[in-house]
Amino acid sequence: MKTIELDMYQATAVAALVLLLGRVLVAKISILRRYCIPAPVVGGFLYAIVHTIVRGMGILEISCDMTLKNVFMVAFFCSVGFTASFRMLKKGGVQTVVFLALSAVMVILQNVLGAGLASVFGLDPRLGLATGSIPMVGGHGTAGSFGPLLEELGVANASVVAIASATYGLVAGCVIGGPIATAKIRKYKLSSVAEAATKTETVETDETGAIDSARILDGLLYLIVAIGAGTIVSMFLGKFMTFPFYIGAMLVGAIIRNIMDVQNKEIPMEEISTLGGASLSVFLGLAMIDMKLWQLAELAVPMVVMLLAQTVLMFFYANFVVFNVLGKSYDAAVMTSGFCGFGMGATPNAMANMRALVERYGAAPRAFFIVPLVGSLFVDFFNSGSDCIHGSSAGRFLIHRLCKRNYPDRIHQLPGLIDANFKRSAFRQASFLCNRKFLGIPYYTKRR
Repeated sequence: MKTIELDMYQATAVAALVLLLGRVLVAKISILRRYCIPAPVVGGFLYAIVHTIVRGMGILEISCDMTLKNVFMVAFFCSVGFTASFRMLKKGGVQTVVFLALSAVMVILQNVLGAGLASVFGLDPRLGLATGSIPMVGGHGTAGSFGPLLEELGVANASVVAIASATYGLVAGCVIGGPIATAKIRKYKLSSVAEAATKTETVETDETGAIDSARILDGLLYLIVAIGAGTIVSMFLGKFMTFPFYIGAMLVGAIIRNIMDVQNKEIPMEEISTLGGASLSVFLGLAMIDMKLWQLAELAVPMVVMLLAQTVLMFFYANFVVFNVLGKSYDAAVMTSGFCGFGMGATPNAMANMRALVERYGAAPRAFFIVPLVGSLFVDFFNSGSDCIHGSSAGRFLIHRLCKRNYPDRIHQLPGLIDANFKRSAFRQASFLCNRKFLGIPYYTKRR
């Protein structure tokens, strides 16, 4: 079988072509627009299917240099960091904090469910994270970044599982969001309390006027500085925990944004968001052409079960918890539909769910402010931190408990595997001892 190796420039060019193909298909196929499927995902899956068929026939295999993928990934997440304004969080009020707390709990539940079901099927519990909050709450961007990180930690096929799960989540989030909210509106006879003339608010952070070349350059310089400083932050954090490389850039971007807010100075947010969105599209294109669908064959049944379980979890959590905690109001029903959208897909899915409801039942301005504020900004920080739990002492013991039950013959290997990416200190040793005593779990188990 002939193998073609593409360098990083050629691979990026192929990703661009895949993106353009996806845009054409999305424009022509209405169901893709209805479920807000990203153009690079559409084009990328088509490419991955063709590549799988050609490879399976023994004709051709294509290998791509993914060096530039990390560059675009960091640029995108850095732009997300710039949107994390605490001034905006304060503006949203108490309900924003409540909605964020509900989202944080959902992140934990998704990861526990994913890890637990993976262990039931005899898989690495960490593979369950690739069907948990990484693709569900995080979407394709987080899936594409955490997948390689999990593979570096020894979790086979994590990238392709995460990307496939994120695509499923886009559809599932839209399918269950509308019916749940509609049922609540009809059951409790809810109606919009907003005036008919109320203009729906959005999560626009700054009104900066038309984009021009000078402002684009300013936005690019902000991103470059934050990314450069973020590498130092990431290296420092890496001494204590295993984090994805982009976390440092996100944190620096958030710090710069809030410093500028305090000083009442303007940041070219529209331009930064535009550059971040473009980086995300190219990054997703590169991630999709690097997918190896043939690796999913042996995981087909476990994946179906785990993804259906995530759907059931979201249905019950949104139906019985989110709606009730938010106050059983019309706005609560609309926000519940949005919660399903970004909790299993992405913020655009949430907006699509809510838009369909307000067009039929009336305006919900509070929902259109809170949901994108939490879904596209603040929850990303918690999700990234939660997905790094394997590097914390709590994560050690969670994985230890799962592995002890399912892999008793290999439990002696666990300390070394985890410690490969986790350097010791006196503080952490104390934490280990406390956790061990509290949970009653031995850290080391004798070799059989």
